Amino acid sequence: LTITVAQDGSGDFASVSEAVLAVPYDCRAEIHIGPGTYREKLVCEKRCITLRGAGADKTKLVWGDGGKLPHKDGRPTHTFRSYTAFFSGETLCVEDMTIENDAGPGAKAGQAVAAYVDSTRAVFRRVKLLGSQDTLFCAPLPEKEREKDGFLGPRGLAPRRPTAQYYRHCQIAGDIDFIFGGADALFEQCTIRTVNNHLPVSYVTAPSGRADGLGFVFWDCDFVSDDCPAGTVFLGRPWRPTGKTAVLDCRLGAHIAPEGFSGWNDRTDTCLARFAESGSSGPGARQRPDWVAAPSAADAAALLARARKLCRP
Repeated sequence: LTITVAQDGSGDFASVSEAVLAVPYDCRAEIHIGPGTYREKLVCEKRCITLRGAGADKTKLVWGDGGKLPHKDGRPTHTFRSYTAFFSGETLCVEDMTIENDAGPGAKAGQAVAAYVDSTRAVFRRVKLLGSQDTLFCAPLPEKEREKDGFLGPRGLAPRRPTAQYYRHCQIAGDIDFIFGGADALFEQCTIRTVNNHLPVSYVTAPSGRADGLGFVFWDCDFVSDDCPAGTVFLGRPWRPTGKTAVLDCRLGAHIAPEGFSGWNDRTDTCLARFAESGSSGPGARQRPDWVAAPSAADAAALLARARKLCRP
């Protein structure tokens, strides 16, 4: 099944949400989305679906909910109801478009998720994921929330299921914990951009996966910032004690902190997390603390091979 979306009325539908709703759950569907800015809050829970835009600078899906902003039920929106796009189902492919949450910096809006990705297998190619705090959530959620209503929103009460996610030639931008969650995810040849919202420090990843999982693996990526002061951005911190992030053969800007990685606030269980770095180059590449693993070239290649086998389509 192939469906077209065009804002000028020349397609099957004029909105992305209408097109997705029209797809039968069990049907394999491809939705072609024409140029334009679609201001929609999208829920996509089809079994096997592809969303293909006309290019990341031409097709844009934008919404502006933030965790601190009021929800229609009278409570704050909280993190996991703030998404611009929520994806579930079995197989998802998103290509050649932008998904953005424009609620603004966390100090004003709170957490503001652009994409909440809960599909069993997900592939993103040539996609821009733009926001500030908590831009990309790679589900599943942790087992337990730490504060009341912390997981309010999709899948909060559902059994946690593993997901495998693959991001290639994407740009992901944000400031605090802007790639987070419990997925096994591989990021290949992506641009990871930290934006400066006048924070003393920022964090790229906040993994929460299982101790026996893969976690987040970045290969041949560029970690960049146009405006963050030197040494103020950490590559990751563990949202849950067993979170994992590995940075392999990446280029790091001067904004990356000398320690590379960080503990989670005042928690003392950082030793349970698994952070690794190998083959880094650029002004942000430094000698890291002993608790950050420095795998050999052979071990890094084995980790990358495992990530590709698990996450690539």
